[in-house]
Amino acid sequence: MTPTMEVPLFDLEVGHEEEAALIEVLRSRWISTGPRVAAFESAFAEALGVPHAVAVANGTAALHLAILAARIGPGDEVIVPSLSFVATANAARYAGATPVFADVVSAERPAMDPASVAARITPRTRAIVVMHYGGFPCDMPAIMALAEQHGLLVIEDACHALLSEQGGRKLGGIGALGCFSFFSNKNMTTGEGGMVVTADAELAGRVKLLRSHGMTTMSYDRARGHAATYDVVELGFNYRMDDLRAAMGLVQLSRMGDDIARRAALRRDYEAALGTLDGVILPFAGDNAEPRANHLMAIVLADADATRRDAVRIALRDRGVQTSMHYPPAHLFRIYADPDTSLPVTESLANRLITLPFYRSMGAAQLEHVAESLREALLP
Repeated sequence: MTPTMEVPLFDLEVGHEEEAALIEVLRSRWISTGPRVAAFESAFAEALGVPHAVAVANGTAALHLAILAARIGPGDEVIVPSLSFVATANAARYAGATPVFADVVSAERPAMDPASVAARITPRTRAIVVMHYGGFPCDMPAIMALAEQHGLLVIEDACHALLSEQGGRKLGGIGALGCFSFFSNKNMTTGEGGMVVTADAELAGRVKLLRSHGMTTMSYDRARGHAATYDVVELGFNYRMDDLRAAMGLVQLSRMGDDIARRAALRRDYEAALGTLDGVILPFAGDNAEPRANHLMAIVLADADATRRDAVRIALRDRGVQTSMHYPPAHLFRIYADPDTSLPVTESLANRLITLPFYRSMGAAQLEHVAESLREALLP
């Protein structure tokens, strides 16, 4: 029997404001893609400092549409991280392209390694998809320089990185396209939902077209009398966001400044509590000079294999601390397994990563319980 979790992995942050926003949409009698989606897109673009934001059904749809908007398809290669949720790689495969997996820098910085990316560029490479693990940036200057040198597009999987910055610019707004997820465990949530951002009007137009069946007008345009009919000009998808989720997103987005500050303080407390533990590496320790989304609190066991890691997780579970592991390497899944692909850092991390509880409302007593439970779990 699974024990009750005294400290869950995350806690859903919703309240009366979200309820009121949803009720207002229901009473408006327009619940599909409409005025709240448009307002959410505008507010999100302003928050990211980009001209264009397109709301979509989820983060995976955002990645898929970004690949398609860039006209990437069969015969093309897309360099992706293996240390990411599998959707990052799947998006390239959906378009008929081949994902090529790159390694991360180190246990201390599990971000995509520019040197590994450079080694994987071939004449077939069309794009680099970076993923900002835990809300901490990849080396975007180095990645962007590689892309410019080889004529490649950069797509940012910024699903962990809402309002994180590098060099004063918001992550997701540095590459040609940026993709976000609003799944229930993200810093802000709409239940399901996502966003594509870009500074390129043509790319934004293609994302908008493809998210709704390749149709030239939307239902809301026709309902308002702005169009009488429509044409279908490309093979698109039903990747729309509805006004219910957008209304919730507007409320959640308004809190993200406070969320950034609270998570930064929580991260500092975690680092103070765990920094002296023998055998534990804290990725991105001390990386707080610029705003960070701090989506995850991952630790790495210094010298361990999967058996040891799993034993520590079981010990934490038995003390009421829920954990996870972000992520199983995508290149080792059966669908992508290739004996010629070797990513030694990612493969080593896969057996040593543990994700600890981390959410805005987490209190000091809960954090201390996690820290003390980890100390006990690490005892010989």
